[in-house]
Amino acid sequence: MGVTRLKRKDRRNKTTSRLEVQFLKLATNIELGSRSAEKKDSQIAKNNAVLAIAASGK
Repeated sequence: MGVTRLKRKDRRNKTTSRLEVQFLKLATNIELGSRSAEKKDSQIAKNNAVLAIAASGK
């Protein structure tokens, strides 16, 4: 039996749902005091530090 290809709409939905899950996983560690607190050397922390420096430089 051959492999069936997804229609364009279904491919788009698959990609969108995968990206949504990825976004939600990244967004869960932002709250202060959560048990899975964000690590100090994580990329989000580094980005926030760079943005804070850039904002204070104006």
